[in-house]
Amino acid sequence: MKNEMTLSFVAIEENEALARMAMTCFITPLDPTIEEISEFKTIVSEAVTNAIIHGYNCDGKSLVTLHATMDDEKVMMTVRDEGAGIQNIEQAMEPMYTTLPHMERSGMGFTIMESFSDHLSVQSTIGSGTVVKFEKRFSPVTETSRMG
Repeated sequence: MKNEMTLSFVAIEENEALARMAMTCFITPLDPTIEEISEFKTIVSEAVTNAIIHGYNCDGKSLVTLHATMDDEKVMMTVRDEGAGIQNIEQAMEPMYTTLPHMERSGMGFTIMESFSDHLSVQSTIGSGTVVKFEKRFSPVTETSRMG
């Protein structure tokens, strides 16, 4: 099975839920387990939230773009913004690091994305934006795993 989609939306916090739901619908043909759905939604949520809050400062006019492809049991996804960019990617990926402690950000976004995905990469340029790419494999569901 091969499928592909692109979704762009305005950088407002409410659209994080839109991204989560659209991507959950996209992976439905893979018949994911509840745990896989939860992990996938969390990755999408973290990546999109970073783009909206850190990339664009919730400006309400810039676009976040998701692009996803599905091939057999693997989904590859890109979350792109053309916002502020990340000064130091290595530092940003450290657990508990946040540039917005006053907003009660935990600094665990990249750590969570990394733990729930099979592969994660981040590219960023100051003033030009950030691209987060991840891959996630889904296990074929059997009657045994379904009853689990």
